[in-house]
Amino acid sequence: MTREKQVDIAVFLLRVVAGFVFMEYGGAKLFGWFGSGMSFGSAGTLMQVAGVLEFFGGITMMLGLWVRPIAFVLAGEMAFAYFMGHALQGAWYAPMVNQGTASVLFCFIFLFFAAFGAGKWTAVRRWQK
Repeated sequence: MTREKQVDIAVFLLRVVAGFVFMEYGGAKLFGWFGSGMSFGSAGTLMQVAGVLEFFGGITMMLGLWVRPIAFVLAGEMAFAYFMGHALQGAWYAPMVNQGTASVLFCFIFLFFAAFGAGKWTAVRRWQK
């Protein structure tokens, strides 16, 4: 297998898995999936916006649709989530301590896709053939 083919497979798997997991987070926020029992409280509207971005953004990432602009928005959402939610819990420099590890990782995964693009295998390319 060539190096180019390995990169194509790795980028595809990263995009699909990150999109799927992100969609799950959105589904938990919007629909209470996976027994999340999420209660929005006073942050209701903000969490609902996050849920919509995560659910539909995750789907578009999995399919490879509008990846660069969507990934840029999702990276911003995750940076916002980290600095407005996790970093305020103390130890802003230590995601493991303030439980912001997922936000940091998603932020940089989506920054990668904003810069790199969807990769070779997307639903868009499939439809164009």
